[in-house]
Amino acid sequence: IDLDTARQELEEFIPHIKNISDNSIKKMAGRDLTRFKEFKKQGIAVKFGRFTQKENKQIQKNVEEFLALTGIDSAEKLLFTSRYPDDKDTIYRLKAEHHFCEKISEGIPRPWRLIYYRARKMFDPNNYKGRYTKEEKEKLKQYQAVHGNDWKKISELMSRSNLSVAMKFSEIKSAINYGAWTKEETQKLITAVKEVLRRKLETENSDSLSVEQSDTDLWIAREKLYQALPWTEIEAKVGSRYWRQCKQKWNSILTRKLSRGQNLYRGTNGLRAKINLIKRLYETNAEDASEINWDELSNAIGDVPRTYVQTNFYRLKVSYVPLWKRKTFSEIIDYLYEKKLPEFEERL
Repeated sequence: IDLDTARQELEEFIPHIKNISDNSIKKMAGRDLTRFKEFKKQGIAVKFGRFTQKENKQIQKNVEEFLALTGIDSAEKLLFTSRYPDDKDTIYRLKAEHHFCEKISEGIPRPWRLIYYRARKMFDPNNYKGRYTKEEKEKLKQYQAVHGNDWKKISELMSRSNLSVAMKFSEIKSAINYGAWTKEETQKLITAVKEVLRRKLETENSDSLSVEQSDTDLWIAREKLYQALPWTEIEAKVGSRYWRQCKQKWNSILTRKLSRGQNLYRGTNGLRAKINLIKRLYETNAEDASEINWDELSNAIGDVPRTYVQTNFYRLKVSYVPLWKRKTFSEIIDYLYEKKLPEFEERL
């Protein structure tokens, strides 16, 4: 089908289709449109965001079945074929003959590209190599000086994932301040975020962004204030803080502004917030964190960004749930509800 028709048909499943490039739409029309229509017949909506445990297991099953079908001897060869130049022609042929795209995405109502990226992350042995040594950090700086931000090339040289080397270089490229934020740093952050949001307004021309703006004021739908922003770019503009610090600081600024400076998570208010959050999480009966509507849950604490709620849930499980890393999401919620909730209510 032609590009305009593909865009119109995909819009039913992907609301943000206008932000996707023409080339990507062509690929999605071929790989995803038929799948999406089939899922619609089954009453299943197309999903985005974090993958559930069930989806991860389905990806693992799909990959294992494809390996058994083709005789390719490892998931790394299948998903990182360029690492095996002697075998790549054979692997590419087998992937084409046995419809790799269709097979790997079976049973998962998501765009094929996202499923493929998730599979690569799950099966890349370079993702799980622990902390960088001093020698690795020095090598990373040297490679970046030679190859610039060609993270694919650098990842091959270091046997680390693309994302890992990019993020690590962002962390070590300059002296990072770990102390309290100064007024100057905070203002730099606000200015940087404002510049990014203004550019998004101009390029996306989204209906959710107000066209009413001046040289000094930018009016923007509040939910856009704490959605995904290019934090490495913002980090570069701030200059003295790592990107994660910038993100955390921005969320704290939003929380303070949107809640009119109320101290929402300390003292009596803090106990009420913990109690409300645990109860609301328990009532969802969710099996995985990706099933939670964090925007709705923000009402459990107050008029705050979703990331604020997610951060405080993280603090709850780390602080109060023993061996939480070994527990499933639902087991963590059950523990908080059964063991900690009565304690919090008694303290309150």
